[in-house]
Amino acid sequence: MTAPRWLLATLLALAGSGCVSLSDAQRDSAALIADGARSQLVDCTRDDACAQPSPLRKLGDRALRESTAEQPRHYALILDHGRDALLARIDLIRGARRSIDLQTYIFDTDDSARLVLDELLAAARRGVKVRLLVDQLSAIGDIDILGALASSHRNFSLRIYNPTFGKAKLHYLDYAASVLCCFRRFNQRMHTKLLLVDGEVGISGGRNYQDDYYDWDAEYNFRDRDVLVAGPAAAEMQRNFDAFWEARRSVPAERLNDVGRRLLREGAPQMPAAQFRRPARVEELKREAADTELQRARFADQALPVGAVQYVADLPQKHRRKRPERSAVAAPELRNLIEGAQKEVLLQTPYLVFSKQAQQMFLDLRARPSPPRVVVSTSSLAASDNPIVYSLAFKYKRRYLRDFGFQIFELKPFPEDAPIDYAALLRSEAPPLALEEEAATAAEGKVQRELLRGETRPSFFGSKAANRPIRLKRAGIRIGLHAKSLVVDERVGVIGTDNFDPRSDNYNTEAVVIVEDAGFARALAASIRRDIEPENSWTIGPREKPPLFSGLNYSLDKISSALPLFDLWPWRYSTNYEFVPGPDCPAPLPTNDPNFARCYRDVGDFPEVKIGPKRLYVRILTAFGAGLVPIL
Repeated sequence: MTAPRWLLATLLALAGSGCVSLSDAQRDSAALIADGARSQLVDCTRDDACAQPSPLRKLGDRALRESTAEQPRHYALILDHGRDALLARIDLIRGARRSIDLQTYIFDTDDSARLVLDELLAAARRGVKVRLLVDQLSAIGDIDILGALASSHRNFSLRIYNPTFGKAKLHYLDYAASVLCCFRRFNQRMHTKLLLVDGEVGISGGRNYQDDYYDWDAEYNFRDRDVLVAGPAAAEMQRNFDAFWEARRSVPAERLNDVGRRLLREGAPQMPAAQFRRPARVEELKREAADTELQRARFADQALPVGAVQYVADLPQKHRRKRPERSAVAAPELRNLIEGAQKEVLLQTPYLVFSKQAQQMFLDLRARPSPPRVVVSTSSLAASDNPIVYSLAFKYKRRYLRDFGFQIFELKPFPEDAPIDYAALLRSEAPPLALEEEAATAAEGKVQRELLRGETRPSFFGSKAANRPIRLKRAGIRIGLHAKSLVVDERVGVIGTDNFDPRSDNYNTEAVVIVEDAGFARALAASIRRDIEPENSWTIGPREKPPLFSGLNYSLDKISSALPLFDLWPWRYSTNYEFVPGPDCPAPLPTNDPNFARCYRDVGDFPEVKIGPKRLYVRILTAFGAGLVPIL
């Protein structure tokens, strides 16, 4: 009799990890060890937990004071710059008086993540209730650190969402076993990102907790975006976080197999001392976070007063086989907004792969007597952190341009005018490690970054080189798009975690902040339009028609790209163009302008990409990878 798949998969995972599942009694014992080790000391006896004066935290008090049930008042701040996004988080954490709830997909152990961890622990010690919820796929991979956090303080709690095989840290055989035994569950990830302070001020958007989201990585950084919201909408943020915290898939770290075994074997570990790669940079940010006037001028004074704000977020029940009604609300709400567009849809997403529902929606928009203009900012292959997903987006370019009527702009890997602090990135300082230790640490860190960089899709590709940024022709600090934003008719702006892709629709839980305010929408539109300026993006347009057989080429390309497999036709409908300014070309033009060919030059399908096996790899995925669309 053949063994069931789940049994084979479990045996495979256990063989790879050497980890037998703990019994309930062992889990209880590990939890008791962690609980007994937690410090009971609180540094502050004041009602406000000795919170630092925080202009951002005070925005919450101000908004609630000015709000009524009929007329809510909010303050909203777009966080475009990575370093500002980190600084705002530290300011809020230090200004917390009662509670801090942090929910994220990735939490690394590099400089920015360790800084946030230290600030969270300091807040717990002064009397603030801190809850940290991290998706298991990209959670902290150091078992000693997880054990130390689980045992650190009575005011600090750590839970891991949807832990495969009851573990915090996965090995490659775990990935393989998960595909055999529980493919759907393994793919169901908590992609929601939220930092909520005192239930009054929240930050949500694309950023995780890793250096490349805050302009702190020496090789690759994300062009990302968050929004800070102060006011009544934070109550919905609180309800959503509480639902995730209490969900069955959110498991206390000390009750996981690998963390629990560490506690049972050696007791509660101490938190290792921080070894920052760039300690001067960390100290500089800490000093700025203590400067109340700087926080007020840079952040609080720039926040826009707005009226209605919605926090629309999926619930963990989205992951049930039979979803309860209203458990998956983010994607339908975004579609409703786009369907209501009259003049323009301005969309920014790093991964241009749409679900069937979204494709039909754009076809319906295009079929209107006066369709709205649809402008899309996305990633080029050279800039993308995920070549696999880009390859599938490449397959459907003809459909996006001809059938949907999109105007598409792909971010360059070295944009000239992105909101990135290049000067800070180029500054170098030697870390305080011996040379041999530095070399070992750098090698280990490089491997860890390669495994975690970007939002890894849970599959065989998740920990392999296929999921890393592609090689380029020239060196430099590369920028990749990660922002997920939407502006409709410059009257409503959306910033969130939803990539507008099938994975966001069907597998991940997502959250979006919807601000119905013309001033906010215009500010967000200006931010996206900056990214599609010629110095920052290439324009995607139809390829010049060949003198012979152009109709045949078009027909074969159309047929080939429509096939679910075997898309082998090499001459694609579209390509990338670079704007060439001059006396006759003073400003960028749409691709249907009669002067387009004179003002733009063809730079090929994959500009800046190093020609070699990777190009063939993209073509193979384009040809055979359509079946991967639902999970990418």
